[in-house]
Amino acid sequence: QVQLVESGGGSVQSGGSLTLSCSVSGHISSRLCVAWFRQAPGKGREGVAAIDDDEKTNHADSVKGRFTISQDNTRNTVTLQMNNLKPEDTAMYYCAAFIKAPWFDRICTLTVPYYMSWGQGAQVTVSS
Repeated sequence: QVQLVESGGGSVQSGGSLTLSCSVSGHISSRLCVAWFRQAPGKGREGVAAIDDDEKTNHADSVKGRFTISQDNTRNTVTLQMNNLKPEDTAMYYCAAFIKAPWFDRICTLTVPYYMSWGQGAQVTVSS
């Protein structure tokens, strides 16, 4: 079992930057995928970025060039650096994780059903 706790977030004006951190504890497997998802009011949850143990990343097209996912060398902290924020980035951001099965040889997916562990979320609000 993996436990996830988000921190950071807050309110910023359009064009500003924010950093989200996810503290990861519990069963930190070498096949662990950690990702950030977001959910705006009235919308479904969408994948933002994911990272695996080999530092391979997967960023959604909507955030490429603006957001960067990274992790420390212990994998205890996964960070989402968000630059050039836009009002449409306003959402609750969630950290999530799953352990890749042996047959799963792709980069970490941004598909919600794969992810079994979730944090409580951190609010990001971007004003125009």
